[in-house]
Amino acid sequence: MTSERVHAFTGDVLGDLDAVGVAELVRSGEVSAAEVAGAAVARAELVDPKLRAVAFPAYDRVSAAGGLLAGVPTFVKDNTDVRGLPSGHGSAALRPGPAKRDAGFARQYLSSGVTVLGKSRLPEFGFNASTEFAGAEPTRNPWHTAYSAGASSGGAAALVAAGVVPIAHANDGGGSIRIPAACCGLVGLKPTRGRLVANEQGRSLPIDLVSDGVVSRSVRDQAAFYAAAERYWRNPQLPELGLVEGPGRRRLRIGLVVDSPAGVRACPRTAEVVAETASVLEGLGHRVEPVVVPIDGRFVADFTAYWGMLSFLVSVTGKVVLDRSFQASRMDGLSQGLRGLFRSRLLAAPGMLYRLSRVRRDYARMFERVDLVLSPVLAHVTPLLGHLSPTVPFEELLTRLQSYVAYTPLNNVSGGPAISVPMGATAEGLPVGVQFSAAHGAERTLLELAFELEAARPWRRIQD
Repeated sequence: MTSERVHAFTGDVLGDLDAVGVAELVRSGEVSAAEVAGAAVARAELVDPKLRAVAFPAYDRVSAAGGLLAGVPTFVKDNTDVRGLPSGHGSAALRPGPAKRDAGFARQYLSSGVTVLGKSRLPEFGFNASTEFAGAEPTRNPWHTAYSAGASSGGAAALVAAGVVPIAHANDGGGSIRIPAACCGLVGLKPTRGRLVANEQGRSLPIDLVSDGVVSRSVRDQAAFYAAAERYWRNPQLPELGLVEGPGRRRLRIGLVVDSPAGVRACPRTAEVVAETASVLEGLGHRVEPVVVPIDGRFVADFTAYWGMLSFLVSVTGKVVLDRSFQASRMDGLSQGLRGLFRSRLLAAPGMLYRLSRVRRDYARMFERVDLVLSPVLAHVTPLLGHLSPTVPFEELLTRLQSYVAYTPLNNVSGGPAISVPMGATAEGLPVGVQFSAAHGAERTLLELAFELEAARPWRRIQD
């Protein structure tokens, strides 16, 4: 396939509007939700044959609901039930029928008024950091189709970056909102654990790693989504967010982490973008200083074992939890390798769970002297497709993943919030993101700083 940049931005009613802009257009009566949905469907049909980001189209659905994002077209990630649509989880191990009800988070998302046009692709059960498959075409990065779109919300990120829709559902169990956002030049906020309605599977786990959210092209779309979600349900144990509308006035103390606390060095271009971001922050009046991330030296091994435990649980409960058609023998090489890794370390599981349960305490210590922490999202720039394919021998693939996804899992285990924003590019034109982490409940600070950076260094546009 000839590599190219692919996007769907045209002179239709969507133009280059973000979700807030589309909602304002629908609210004014200038266009209808049906017209907006039709434009998004035309865009999907134009670019998806190249990007392969749609798991299941449902192009005849138009929302009649109100809400802050009423009429905004979107996709839901294919691991979250939406009534009437199947949830395939990116896996050849099941052939599900239509879901009978909306998942808990899906109800919260739908309450914002969005129009769901289908399900977006993810790698099998969200275990990989690239949306690639053992027996199917990968999802491609719209900035350069020879490269990964990231994962596990890779389909969502590709659709938003390419201009099919302005916002899409994503979720994050080890970086899966932030990683594809970084790969595709988007904004992705992984919220504090408990900020949004939790889905049933996560609540049953010893540590719920997964947080739902969205990927978007603008910071104000993130802010609008969280304001809309809070109108449906707000966790009384966390500070209220409300609608964040711009930069904050307070100058922040920002900790700087370049190399991973687990010892993985950031690649030269990634380190440069982090340093450039630090300079921008200092120019805006913020104070940036190195900080030590206080994590146990066994964190990587423990997280990997927990990751393996999730695959093991899928394999033994899939027929009950997912669908009666599930066959564990059809899981891909990465899933089977992770399952085997956990089984080989089964006796060590209690110690692993105990240490991971204490990470929240260690994470909180990081914010005793700083307001936020700046770091890479990923240890190296977006890889070519094939580098993280599930067909790569398991031990080699695991090493590659651990050398790539070296920063984001800490927030999942601790439950702390973090945002990815696009602050640079590679020589090939691929986006490079940076991450800001915050104390539990401090999403407002993350959004305010992201607003400030977006104004100071406007994000690159794929259509330019």
